[in-house]
Formats: sequence, structure tokens, C-alpha cells
Amino acid sequence: MTATIIDGRKMADALQEQVAAEVRALAVDGIRCGLATVAVGNDYGSRAYVTRIKRITSRLAVPHQAVTLPADSTQEAVRDTIARLNADASVSGVLILRPLPPHLDEAGIFQELSPAKDIEAVHPDNAGLLALGRPRYLPSTPASVFHVLDEWLDAAGEDRADFYHRSLIVVIGRSNNVGKPAVSLAYDRQAAVESIDVWASRSGRLGWHTRRADVLIVAAGVPGLIRSEHIREGAIVLDVGINPLLDPATGRTRTVGDVDFDDVINRARAITPVPGGIGPVTDVWLVRNTVTAARNALTITATEPK
Repeated sequence: MTATIIDGRKMADALQEQVAAEVRALAVDGIRCGLATVAVGNDYGSRAYVTRIKRITSRLAVPHQAVTLPADSTQEAVRDTIARLNADASVSGVLILRPLPPHLDEAGIFQELSPAKDIEAVHPDNAGLLALGRPRYLPSTPASVFHVLDEWLDAAGEDRADFYHRSLIVVIGRSNNVGKPAVSLAYDRQAAVESIDVWASRSGRLGWHTRRADVLIVAAGVPGLIRSEHIREGAIVLDVGINPLLDPATGRTRTVGDVDFDDVINRARAITPVPGGIGPVTDVWLVRNTVTAARNALTITATEPK
């Protein structure tokens, strides 16, 4: 078996057309829309993501503020930056890039966000709504994972509801912005769901979990973690990993996923590549959430007591 390679760029192009129409509708209605990103430190993945965000926001004519703070920034300095963006009427969505330096209280920083501008649903209010199945925003990466899977199922002639009802989805990684929301979105589709983290590897039981999966969502942040022996034949493998890998021959850094693509492709039914899989859809989805936040802000303003 040779897996179907899922073309995320093609799906992103189709989604981008929809978002472009939404952006134009905002302009017609006179609604301001803007995205701000906040990075603390010089993480490779964060820098790569900001580069992609600059590209997609430029294409869609959505203003973007890229804020980068020193790695030794205090909790108060980050909090003050978020407070400024919360009060900025030109900013409808704010993204706090992870990972944050270990000396910062991540949960405390997320709590500083205005829930209306928290487009990744990391504020406790929004995380709670997501867990209840009534999300204000669908976090861009897990939303993109399921958008890609839904679109692929349609193209393959699968009935979505039937597929999810009979499938086990295994999510590797329990981050607040990918792993945990992905579990919630799988629940929403009434699939059987299992969540595993680093302890599955440390206990030597990674393969025991992953080989039972009909769908494997890999968001571990470990390059090449998943190989052919970790999946059952015919599984659908969705790789969320963005990892820098230095090529000693050229001295250049390239991006690889959490899945050993060349090894797994001969065993899976379908697989997303890195780059070109989940990432391009995530970029567009982030702007889509920013547009949604701009309309939400208008509704909130209209309903505030005088």
C-alpha cells in the first residue's frame, strides 16, 4: 500500500477564497480587522510561523502586528503588551506564540487575553466553551486538522458521520493549543478518542496505543517520532509537527514533521506531508478566526450597557 498524499496547499487555496470574500465583506460594512502576534524569545517554530502569517495576511489584506519580546521578559512585561493589544481597536485577534520561556506562567498569560480577541481559544472562558462543544473560536491548528480530514473523507467518498462513529482517533500530544482541543473536536464528531503523551514512549507502549488508531494525529514536537511500525496498515496519519533539522551537508535548516514520512507512506492509507500539509490550512484558518473576531467585537460593542 502506498498512501495518498493529502495536498494541504490545495485545500488552503480553496479556503483562502472563502476568507477573502469574508474580508471584503468586512470592508464593505466598515468593520476594522487586524491580527497581532506576540512572540517571547527566538524560537525557530515561532519565527517560521510568523513568516507564514506575514505572507497570508498580506495576501488577504489583513493588517498584522508582529510583536517580539526578549526571551528574559518578565510576566509583567508580557501582561502589559497584551493589555495594550486588548485596548487597540485596530486589532481584532491576538495570538500568543508558543512555546513561551519556562520562567513565564503560560496559563496566567493566556488569562490576560480579552476573550473576544483570543482567537486560539486559550483563555479559560474560551477553552471552557470549546470543551462544552459551544466554541467561540476553533483553534486554528486542530480546526485545520479536522478540516483536512473532513475534506479528504469527502473526496474519498466516505460518509463522514459513519467514518467517525466507527473510528478510533489517537492524538499524540496534550498541548493547550493543539492536543487538548483536537480531542474536543474529535468528541464533537462522536468518534472514539484516545490521548497520549510522552509517558507512552517512556513506558515503551507508544506503538501499543498508536497501532490501534484509525486516525493518528501527531502533535508531539519530536521529529521522526512515528515510523511504520507505529501504525496499523490503512491508518490515516495527520502530522502537525514543525521541527527544524540541520542538514550537515549544506548547513541549511529544513522543516520536518513528527512522522517519518518516507517510512510511513508505504503503510498508511493517507498522510499529510511537512511542509505542505496541515500548515497552509492553519495559516488561513488563523485569518478566518481574526475575521470572526472582528464581527464578534461589533456585536459585543452593540450589546454593552450604555
